[in-house]
Amino acid sequence: MKVKKFTAPTMPEVMQKVRKELGADAVILHSKVIHTGGLLGLFKKRNIEVVAALDKQQEKQKKDSKLEVKPSRDSIKTKEMEAEQPKIDQSLVQELRDLKSLIELNSNTGNQPVYPAAYQLFYQHLLSQGMAQETAEKLVSGMHEHRPDAARNSFVDVLAEELDRMFPPDAFEGINYDKKFVHFVGPTGVGKTTTIAKIAASSVLKDNKRVAFITTDTYRIAAIDQLKTYSKILDIPMEIAYTLDDYRSAREKFKEFDLVLVDTAGRNFRDKRYVKELAEIIDLNQDIDTYLVLSLAAKSADLLEIYRQFESVPIKQLVFTKKDETASYGAMADLTMASGKGIAYLTTGQDVPDDIESVDVKKLAGWIAGGFADE
Repeated sequence: MKVKKFTAPTMPEVMQKVRKELGADAVILHSKVIHTGGLLGLFKKRNIEVVAALDKQQEKQKKDSKLEVKPSRDSIKTKEMEAEQPKIDQSLVQELRDLKSLIELNSNTGNQPVYPAAYQLFYQHLLSQGMAQETAEKLVSGMHEHRPDAARNSFVDVLAEELDRMFPPDAFEGINYDKKFVHFVGPTGVGKTTTIAKIAASSVLKDNKRVAFITTDTYRIAAIDQLKTYSKILDIPMEIAYTLDDYRSAREKFKEFDLVLVDTAGRNFRDKRYVKELAEIIDLNQDIDTYLVLSLAAKSADLLEIYRQFESVPIKQLVFTKKDETASYGAMADLTMASGKGIAYLTTGQDVPDDIESVDVKKLAGWIAGGFADE
């Protein structure tokens, strides 16, 4: 048996290497994600490692099977008969499958269809994606109104068009450096500090901006140490603010910088004192932008409750983290439509600065509807 290890940035690239060297009959023995390179555990590159094998006997059998065999008269006749058969309308087949699925769905839930079969099934798909019923109804109604005859395989585009109509202007703008001071708020454990480091790295390395850090998260020593580590690696100055006076002094110190990223303490979002204490340390009335950081691993109802807890704070946009920990993306569209706030960034892992990306309406529609459209 021939066994070999292959490595590439993505699984498709790895599989291409396996097929090229071992052929389509290769067997995958083991696969895992590995991280290589980097500095002090940061800036590592994500790769996929696959161990594959090929049975030499199987390879020999495959070669033998390729020996030319003269087709019999019966096989030629069978092929001629198959060619004479009418081609099946695949769109009709899909409609029949949708109707069958809809009948099964209604027999199990008792719900009566209010849309054509494909749209009714897509409505159920949106609910399975963690989207609130009211939001799902708005989207499907709008999609059906504007594109009543859309095929299932075009639902990503149809959903993108409807999201674009319902989302606020500049929904995916992100930081554009029109405000010097940018604050990040949100509950504990959502990854604010790591997100700030990713944005800082991008601003320094890609946009060549002078960046500084201020942290008001004095509740956790680990949070301060974590930001200090990023500060040293990126050569970014940092100040710790224990009081509102400390915060104002830090602002004055960094007034000549292009961008100052402010990390805040994460607390239990149900604790009403949190926002009050936040205002005691940070002057929310200053000329600033504030981003609310939320975890996609949370339930849609919890995300809405967190947002309402921060309604007194002038939130500019939302940042969603931990996309790699969930397969449900409906909550992003749900909260954006409910709050009228756009999505600035999405993080996909812990690696700095790689695991962060901007969002657009086509990407979001693909994440939400992709599985349904590909069925």
